[in-house]
Formats: sequence, C-alpha cells, structure tokens
Amino acid sequence: METIDVLIIGAGVAGAACARELSKRKLSICVLEREEDVCCGTTKANSAIVHAGFDAATGSLMAKLNVRGNELMGPLCEDLGVDLKNIGSLVVCTSEEDIPGLQALLDRGVANGVKDLRIVRGEELRELEPNLADEVVAALWAPTASIVNPFQLNWALAENALANGAEFDFNTEVTGVVRDGDCWLVSTPGEEYRARCVINAAGVYADSIHNMVSDDKMEITPRRGQYFVLDTTAGRHVGHTVFQLPTKLGKGVLVTPTTAGNLLVGPTAEDIDEKEGTDTTAAGLQELLAKAPLSVKNIPFRETITSFSGLRAHRAEHDFAIGEVEGAPGFIDCAAIESPGLTSAPAIGEMVAEIVDGILHPEMRDDFIATREGIPNVEWATDEQWAALIEKDPAYGRVICRCRKVTEAQIVSAIHHPLGARSLDGIKRRTEACMGRCQAGFCTPKIMEILDRELSDLAFSDVTKAGPGSELIVGRDKELEGGDVA
Repeated sequence: METIDVLIIGAGVAGAACARELSKRKLSICVLEREEDVCCGTTKANSAIVHAGFDAATGSLMAKLNVRGNELMGPLCEDLGVDLKNIGSLVVCTSEEDIPGLQALLDRGVANGVKDLRIVRGEELRELEPNLADEVVAALWAPTASIVNPFQLNWALAENALANGAEFDFNTEVTGVVRDGDCWLVSTPGEEYRARCVINAAGVYADSIHNMVSDDKMEITPRRGQYFVLDTTAGRHVGHTVFQLPTKLGKGVLVTPTTAGNLLVGPTAEDIDEKEGTDTTAAGLQELLAKAPLSVKNIPFRETITSFSGLRAHRAEHDFAIGEVEGAPGFIDCAAIESPGLTSAPAIGEMVAEIVDGILHPEMRDDFIATREGIPNVEWATDEQWAALIEKDPAYGRVICRCRKVTEAQIVSAIHHPLGARSLDGIKRRTEACMGRCQAGFCTPKIMEILDRELSDLAFSDVTKAGPGSELIVGRDKELEGGDVA
C-alpha cells in the first residue's frame, strides 16, 4: 500500500484551503470526501460574508484567523477567478441604550486588528443605507467586510490544489482511523489509505473522526441556520451587509446582497441533534419574517424565490479546534469551523500547513501554479463581451438557464473543468444555473441532456441532483417496460 504524505478528510472550503496551501510543498496529498463533489456541507449553505473580524473574542483563533483571512481573501479571489465584492458591513442598533454594545464591538475589533472601524449615526448613516429601519439609531461601520461566492471559492481552491498535484476521491466516507506504525491507516468502504499525516476537516462530523483517535472526546453540535433568498429584482434593496447586534447564538439575522445579485435574509440559530437536519421549518422562516425588519424596512419578501438551511459545526468552547491532537502524532484537527470559517479559510490553510511543516519538514516547490481561470459569466457580460464569447464558441449563444442567462458553453465548461460537475447541483454551484426565479423548473431537462452527452460513463437516467440516491428519473417513457408512460 502506497503511503501518502497528507490525507485530508473533507472537501469543504477548509479542507480545500488546506489542500491548496499544502500543494505549495513537495508532498503527496489526497482529499477524501463522503459526498459526490466539493462544497456539499456547511460551505454550500452560509451567508457568504467575508467578515471584518470585530465579533470574535480577542485572542481566540477565530479572531486571529478571521482578520488574517480577510487580508488574504482579495488577492486569493483575484488569483483564482472568484467573485468578491468589497461592500462593507453595518451592525445596527435600535436604542440609545445599545450604543455601548456597538462601542464594545468597535473596541474588540480594534484589539483584533480590524482597520477603519467607526460608529456612524444620523444623516451619514442614512446616506450609507437608506432602507435601514426607522428605529435604527446608530451602526458600527466596517469597510473591510466583503461578500464572496462561496461555491466558486471552494471549487477554485480544490481545482487549484488538483492542478498542483493533489488528488480527490469522492463518495468516500471514512469509517475508521487507527495508528499503523509511524503512520495512520484510514478505512473507507472501498479501500484503505495509509498516510503520514491526517487532517480532520470533516465539518459537522469532525467530532466523530476526532473521537476515533483521541480519548479526549470532542462534541460538535449542528447549529441550523435558515435563510430566504430573494430574486435579483430585490438585490439592491441594501448596498451593504446589515447585521443586528450579536447574541450568544451568533450575529443575528442579517440582510445582504450576494455576488449573484440576489438578496439574502437570515440566518436563524438553533442547536439540533441531526447532523443531516437541513430542512427548513415554518417556525424558523416566520422568525426571519419577524426579525429582519428590525434592521431593514420594506424588505420585498414577495420576491422570495427559495429558502434553505445550513448547519454550522458548533462546539461549546465557541472557537476553532485546530492543531495536532495530543497523543495522536500526525493527526491534525481542523474542526469546529463555524462562522467566520469561510472568511478564515485561507488563514486556516496557512496554519494547518505550518503544523504539517513542523511534522514532515517538506521542501517548498518552485513550480507552484498560483492562478486558475474560471468560467465566463454571460449574465454580467456586456453585449460586446458576449459577442466575443460567441465568436470563440457558438455554444455561448445557446441559453439553457433563462433566469440566470447561463449558456450551453458554460455548462460544458463546468463539466470538463478539473474536478468537473457530474450532477445538477454541481452544475448549479459552478454556473448559477437553476438558481433563478424558476428554481430549475425549465432548465433541468436540458442540463441533464448535456450531462448525458458530455459524460460517456453517465446515462441520462443516472443523472442525479446531488449524487447517488438523488436520481431524477427512472427512465425515458418509451424505454420503460411495455411502453407505459412514466
């Protein structure tokens, strides 16, 4: 059995960031993912905010890695072709009695190293954000906050790691981790892997993986957050990310634009037992309807096109758990990565790579590929830019997703890019097809036909929404036994 230098469990944004950073070194790297693609867990369902860094407790890993991640995010997204918009954020309060709370956030942010924070009021505040609720009296202004496309970021990090030699095995669930001499033996239903270092980036399942190797047990509680997504017709209702004063359960209900032009409202925060409990509830969505108007008025909820929920990997200590596990040499936790985990991902990659450096002492590569080319976005292209794309490839002129103006060429590119899409959700995350007003109602059959045509090992009836078990059809009408209509 070949021995791998570094085996990473989990292909979310934290695992992918670790893989990319480690691929700068002369190491063999393999990433195992239990789902069918990257970005299938927490990373696919969050607020997509690059936080400034004022919320986390001073001295915590969250604070340190948030601020460092914010610094790294801009250059990283430019290198990897990821959508990022520096729009700034506002934390609002609706009572003069809450002003000390804003001041405490400002003081904490300054202590954490966040730049240019200040409290704004009156006319200046209304000029910044005209649709703030009338009751809002002041806000903490953080100009270094941004919004990012989390799907692109996760995929781009993984794809760039692949370009630099990392390997990815999907539909591969880890069932056991045991010490094997000076290495780790990692079991899956299909095969075993032997690795000198193991990085546990398994999201809400990171406690289960950790507890396979340590007597000091970890407990991660899935913290569910529910959201509304409003159509692009509502995307300019606010120009900044608008937070409410945080509570012990998190940063509260926010209202923010997205890089795709939508308006996002959420999340709720509720601790649940089910690690797959990504259902939405009537009570949760009603909570959003009640709380969001406390900070932003006249939210056009009639423009809602979908709702969703995501799970944050929360633990009672409320800090990231990153480091070599005591009594388990070469086993590194990258666990409890909840908000601001997306922001912190580039810095998490740096930190984990430094830990690996201290264990394996690898040489740095001189041929690292730092950039990658993304998929052109026709929706935001000018007529001239679109015409140039069509001249290059006529398939850019065949629109498949009418809501988001996604063309056949973009879908084909998503399939054939490294770590290409093999499911409807994979196409969605890479191109934003199916994310518009009709929510895949019109474009699904066409995308299925393109997947069938472009992937020789994937039959039309085998196309899934999100991997095995989510097949969309049982067959074509005329191919069914007896010719009966399905």
